[in-house]
Amino acid sequence: MAVGVGAKRSSMTYFSDARDHYSHRVRIVLAEKGVSVDIIDVDPANKPEELADLNPYNALPTLVDRDLSLYESKVMMEYLDERFPHPPLLPVYPVARAQSRLWMHRIERDWSPQVDIILADNNKESVTKARKDLKDSLLAVAPIFAEMPFFMSEEFTLVDCCLAPILWRLEQMEVKIPNTKQAQPLHDYMARLFERESFQESLTELEREMRA
Repeated sequence: MAVGVGAKRSSMTYFSDARDHYSHRVRIVLAEKGVSVDIIDVDPANKPEELADLNPYNALPTLVDRDLSLYESKVMMEYLDERFPHPPLLPVYPVARAQSRLWMHRIERDWSPQVDIILADNNKESVTKARKDLKDSLLAVAPIFAEMPFFMSEEFTLVDCCLAPILWRLEQMEVKIPNTKQAQPLHDYMARLFERESFQESLTELEREMRA
């Protein structure tokens, strides 16, 4: 639940952009873990002065846990998974854990930049190309969701936390996934993610409006 900047805080505070997919992924982890946290919705154009003291980049999102300030979303997610071990959101075994981290890295390298280009909407040609590249890439991996309920896993993991905010924003980005046999496993996966209690709890009002 979002609170005002001046409100009394618990030991953990999360400075979040209510529209941002990087902020959203951490909110999913917080909800999944049931963490008691003060979530402060920050307007990126009007950041509180204290944010610059907590984060050398004065950027969102920023997670503060007592004397610790974290300002990279994947670092926050792994920290929360270790700090609050139940339910675990990364595999126990080193090989599977490394594979999950590689998938997170690929999402960061291959898909997140396309999302950023589309949402920035600075260049029509770049946006059109990014829409096509993102759509084609998602369709290419769609068949894997017929094999396992989550992304390369029987269990919900941090990889799903990274991908869910992107998929939630497809309508807003005008990236249309066709209703074809090839794409059906992806549609089914999206439905599983979006119906998940932690995902619903993670949504801001602005994010709910994205698929209104």
